[in-house]
Amino acid sequence: MSKRHSAKYKIDRRMGENIWGRPKSPVNKRSYGPGQHGQRRKSKVSDFGLQLKAKQKLKGYYGNLTEKQFSRTYDEASRRKGNTSENLIALLESRLDAVVYRSKFVPTVFAARQFVNHGHVMVNGKRVNIASYRVQAGDVVSVRERSRNMALVLEAMQSAERDTPDYITVDQKGLSATFVRAPEFAEVPYPVKMEPNLVVEFYAS
Repeated sequence: MSKRHSAKYKIDRRMGENIWGRPKSPVNKRSYGPGQHGQRRKSKVSDFGLQLKAKQKLKGYYGNLTEKQFSRTYDEASRRKGNTSENLIALLESRLDAVVYRSKFVPTVFAARQFVNHGHVMVNGKRVNIASYRVQAGDVVSVRERSRNMALVLEAMQSAERDTPDYITVDQKGLSATFVRAPEFAEVPYPVKMEPNLVVEFYAS
């Protein structure tokens, strides 16, 4: 099992939730945490503990970003006008790897980061290999011609596991997607409950 796959499953087990809604998640069989003490009775979690879990879950969902990357995104969200939790989600969903994942060009968000890093993706006709690249409203994200027959891409496009959200329009034939706009939190199709308000409280405390 690759390091990325083991990390993905570790996040699910640690959170006790199938955070990507995938049928292969180990949580579907064992909902308790990993390790020999995973089944012990859970004690009451403090407010800080709840905030920390909310942060780890949201951070993990986007391919287990580093703390530095995630806190930098939070800082930008807090500087912007409006609701900080809404801004945070909008910024996370504007990442190039997130748009590639939402467009169903690849099966997982981990694969999306690797796919971008390896130069398989173009934005407005130019190759971009930075997963954290900020996609703007109206930008067209496409799979490079030479990468369109990759098994990973073909498998993802045929999968009925998830739907493309309304803020992205996908041309399946041309393997391109237009990022219509940054979404509101309520529009993002998270398979589990996310609490960006607790993430804001975590950083603000």
